[in-house]
Amino acid sequence: MGGFKQFLLRGNIVELAVAVIIGATFSGLVEALVTDLVTPLIGAVTGGRQPDFADYSFTINGSRFLYGDFLNHLVTFLIIAAVVYWLIVAPMTRLVKLFERDKAATTKQCPECLSEIPAEARRCAHCTAHLVPDSEKPRQ
Repeated sequence: MGGFKQFLLRGNIVELAVAVIIGATFSGLVEALVTDLVTPLIGAVTGGRQPDFADYSFTINGSRFLYGDFLNHLVTFLIIAAVVYWLIVAPMTRLVKLFERDKAATTKQCPECLSEIPAEARRCAHCTAHLVPDSEKPRQ
């Protein structure tokens, strides 16, 4: 029983549970954004009609294929994916690049053997070339 308790209280399980809860809440937020704002905007652009393919179907040997419902879900998915990309992914990518740009480099490339070495190294550990540490180089 102690092992099971330890398994449940491990950080990964708790973090995963929090992520699922936040994801479910976030899903509702994105669906509300698309339903309440984006879809009416599309309706305004297309002359007041919101796209609805629910009645589209075809029949083969007495079996009815309702492909319109699939099209509705596909369009909804594409709209949600576009909203998530343009409002969340793209800005977060720019923000991460901004933080990474300002982060000081801790390594550099050896000019002789092109291996990765610490920025303050005086000698390359791979080819033993003499180097000038970045802190001692004259600023230009």
